[in-house]
Amino acid sequence: MKNHYKLLLGLVLGIILGTTAHAFHDSTILQTINTYLMVPVGQIFLRLLFMIVVPMVFSALVMGVFDLASHQGVGKVATKTLFYTVIASTASVLIGIGLVNFFQPGRGFKIDTSLFEAAKTNVETIAANAKASKNFAQAIVEVIPKNPLDAAVKALEGEMLALMFCALFFGFAFHLYQKSSSKKELTILSILDEIFQASLKIVELAMKIAPFAVFAIVFNTAFKFGLSIFESLFYFSAVVVAGLLIQQFVVYSFLLKFFAKRSPIDFFVKSRDVMLYAFSTSSSNACLPKSIEVAENKLGLTPSISRFVLTVGATANQNGTALFEGVTVLFLAQVFGVDLSMGQQFQVVLMCIIAGIGTAGVPGGSLPLIMIIMNGVGIPAEGIALILGVDRFLDMCRTTLNVSGDLVIAALVDDKKEIKI
Repeated sequence: MKNHYKLLLGLVLGIILGTTAHAFHDSTILQTINTYLMVPVGQIFLRLLFMIVVPMVFSALVMGVFDLASHQGVGKVATKTLFYTVIASTASVLIGIGLVNFFQPGRGFKIDTSLFEAAKTNVETIAANAKASKNFAQAIVEVIPKNPLDAAVKALEGEMLALMFCALFFGFAFHLYQKSSSKKELTILSILDEIFQASLKIVELAMKIAPFAVFAIVFNTAFKFGLSIFESLFYFSAVVVAGLLIQQFVVYSFLLKFFAKRSPIDFFVKSRDVMLYAFSTSSSNACLPKSIEVAENKLGLTPSISRFVLTVGATANQNGTALFEGVTVLFLAQVFGVDLSMGQQFQVVLMCIIAGIGTAGVPGGSLPLIMIIMNGVGIPAEGIALILGVDRFLDMCRTTLNVSGDLVIAALVDDKKEIKI
């Protein structure tokens, strides 16, 4: 059986068996199996992937920028990446805002106060993270790390941009150093390439347990929450998923066909493994090694470009997250009867686009930013508790869009057109 079929089978079995087991949630045997088997298997798989994110990001960016600066020009690639990222993010937010205004999922929503009490601890944690956020000027300054090692340690906790900046600068500095010296090759680049290749080998090893890990992760989620969490928030979830599907199969397909000159169907078929990966892990960072492998081996993208775009995109191209944030803010405004003017909705759009660029590529990384946006337009912050029940599932969906969006942007930036229509 091919690997993507194994992943899909693990996903489906995890949903079916996890949901069935949820009906017997009080069973000591099932809780023991979930706690001591399912959770560890899923965590071991994720940790194997997270373990190589920092060395892979640093080595890939340094080599990518060095190669681009030496041959094609890093400025051109970075400009095209930013341009297409803003275009895609803007489209995703506008789709989400439009769907919320049309379907009005928050109108007539009955607020269950018990939801706030049950999620009080989570809300307080998210609120603390939101209050701890930096203002725009401070955030710009702190993109430049005082201590690169500290940025690497905290990379998976929201400091990924600082690590990326360090890698970008070193890659360009190596290029300048080589130009000013008589050296034809730099030893450090060979070492970084070996680190990158070793990271890919770890991905191969992790893929051997991937189907079991996907089953374990999804089983754990379904076992804990079942399907009942969708009853009260069905319309909200439906609007988010509809927006994600439109962005995936309409906007991305349009960009691929008319700008990248590639077959959307062929592109998505060749990307299916990493999309299943994204859905099950809910983490753009965890999917980065697999995304790079798919981009180079299956989509035929130029390595220097794909490594640059995908590593930057894991943090800076969160289309699905931007759409989710816009839908959530307007949904909660409707729930609490906060009538947002067109000007305020435009403010939400801009904030979501910017927030989508700075969201940490880890599960739940968008929640603090949603609270910041809510505070900015006068929506009660405790309203975030309403969507916590379905956030895990929607996180899986939007991460899939985030990861496939990174591959689409890489294809748009790449000059090669190997997958002709």
